[in-house]
Amino acid sequence: MARIVMKFGGTSMAGIERIRAVAARVKREAEAGNEVAVVVSAMAGETDRLVQLCREAAALYDQREYDVVVASGEQVTSGLLAITLQGMGLNAKSYMGWQLPIRASGHASGLIEGIDVEVLERVFEGGGIAVIPGFQGVTAEGAVATLGRGGSDTSAVALAAAMKADRCDIYTDVDGVYTTDPRIVPRARKIDTITYEEMLELASVGAKVLQTRSVGLAMRTGMPLTVLSSFEDLPGTRIVGDDQIEESDMERNVITGIAHDKNEAMITLTGLPDSPGTVAAIFAPLAEEGVNVDMIVQSVPRPGEPSVLTFTVPTASLAHTVEALKKGRETIGFGEILTDTDVVKVSAVGVGMRSNAGVAATMFKTLADRGINILAITTSEIKVSVLIPEDYTELAVRVLHSAYGLDAEPQA
Repeated sequence: MARIVMKFGGTSMAGIERIRAVAARVKREAEAGNEVAVVVSAMAGETDRLVQLCREAAALYDQREYDVVVASGEQVTSGLLAITLQGMGLNAKSYMGWQLPIRASGHASGLIEGIDVEVLERVFEGGGIAVIPGFQGVTAEGAVATLGRGGSDTSAVALAAAMKADRCDIYTDVDGVYTTDPRIVPRARKIDTITYEEMLELASVGAKVLQTRSVGLAMRTGMPLTVLSSFEDLPGTRIVGDDQIEESDMERNVITGIAHDKNEAMITLTGLPDSPGTVAAIFAPLAEEGVNVDMIVQSVPRPGEPSVLTFTVPTASLAHTVEALKKGRETIGFGEILTDTDVVKVSAVGVGMRSNAGVAATMFKTLADRGINILAITTSEIKVSVLIPEDYTELAVRVLHSAYGLDAEPQA
């Protein structure tokens, strides 16, 4: 008997027929004698619909009320799944984030501070199944809190760690993690095993399979993760530590995958004073607003002359970022604010970069050969990312996938 958390994404919950299919998978695990907690996302597209309603109500919406609205999607699917499981003769009940509780800090992108598992222990003692809405928790003041987009993955991993689960299975609309988006590159290959670190980087730069925070939490707690298909009984992708990579995989490709992220907005500030404290004056108020700044490029024509600073933020944070900068205009002393949402971040990720030179050079030359202009660059120990015009997204992903030798062999 194992204790497991099963997490199902939005496409898995998109309608009653798919919810019945999810219930059948849950029933199979329960009848095998396992203790099961299920974490569910809202139906596909529902959270986007609720977010848009908030934006239509007010461009600078109150984040507390935003959480009240967008958390409702997962509440619906958790109740529907519990009802479906009950109809199959199983002892299942839904438990909202505040009922456990899942304690969270702040709103819109709250952090999980702790999870009480006494309720779940009683459920398991009674042979029951707990169905829990992902993405939501409760603040110290008793208000509904949400964990940021993709937060259901984080809910699942945190719950698995809190209840000392044997494993956490993430069910999605794909049968594992691929070397890139198969819709762009048909010859993309499924990865059987990937390290936490590689998955963390891929998730942070646009791979949609798992949310970044969930992978980081799994890495810190050593929680075994498997990405599986909700629709087919196929082997998935195991996400493990470096020490669990088999010897046969040690000499694999230098680059593990290519990811892209269109959720990027580029902001350029012109006429900045070339003096100490200017950059701090720009980013301090953004930090206070909870804005995550990604790529940063500064250019100074000559010492003492006005400089230009370009950086990127998530598209959803653009309005709040511009508003915060305008409020601090006198302190910062910039000329203009220029914005551009028609950009995309493309990244190459792989632990092999640590011991192989020339990865960045290959990327720059490959893009240059196709006439693709690079607007910004960031790197880490196992990642190289570039910001390019959005129109070149698919071309860039395809040529880089080929350049790093990731294309699958053609079928005979």
